[in-house]
Amino acid sequence: MQGKNLFNFGPALGYFFRKNDPNRKTTFNLKTMHFINKLSMAMFLVCLLVMAFRFFTR
Repeated sequence: MQGKNLFNFGPALGYFFRKNDPNRKTTFNLKTMHFINKLSMAMFLVCLLVMAFRFFTR
């Protein structure tokens, strides 16, 4: 059923709070890519909160 996985935020939250893999090399490009991904997801979530706040206060 599709509805069960609609609000499954486990993988997205796991991306923010996972530990570094000691077996994988980290380069500047990889660190930059992960930083930009985390920043864009955080901005998206803040925007959703602002939109919900505005929707419920009007």
